[in-house]
Amino acid sequence: MLDDAADDVVRLIPAQDGDVPAIVALMNLAYRGDEAGWNTEAGYIDGDRTSEPFLRDEIATKPHATLLIWRDEADDRLRGCVWLEPLDEGHWYLGSLTVDPRLQNAGAGRRLLAASEAWVRARGGAEISMSVVNVRDGLIAWYARRGYEPTGDIRPFPYGDDRFGIPRRDDLHFVILRRALT
Repeated sequence: MLDDAADDVVRLIPAQDGDVPAIVALMNLAYRGDEAGWNTEAGYIDGDRTSEPFLRDEIATKPHATLLIWRDEADDRLRGCVWLEPLDEGHWYLGSLTVDPRLQNAGAGRRLLAASEAWVRARGGAEISMSVVNVRDGLIAWYARRGYEPTGDIRPFPYGDDRFGIPRRDDLHFVILRRALT
């Protein structure tokens, strides 16, 4: 287990191109890896969560969005990352909230989410939405405890697009959660 992160301040900085390999490795570990924590997708989606070409393409085609990283100040190890994208006046999308699985259950995810919300607020954001795979009940409940509520909207899962992994079930879709920051 990594050192306890409970007393560290989460300082988010924009990711650079050189950070992409470490971000991809962390996301694949956290979402689908053997060491994945309590919120893994490994039971219903196979393959990688992302790849370097896909992530670089997302960054290039959405220059208004920001991929932020959280590094350990002592050893510069990547602890987490988050994608934040303005959608319209005051409304932002939060995606790919990722914490090193070895830091889960120590409050790191909660602290990363709070830092992400503060980053959005500092840029005039008043509301955040996100999409979560419908069968991730524990994760949806975790977000609900932090004020994110289902909107009733759903989005289809990208079946046939292996860039997101290979689904093991045919009933996947995304539920949309939303939270007002004011």
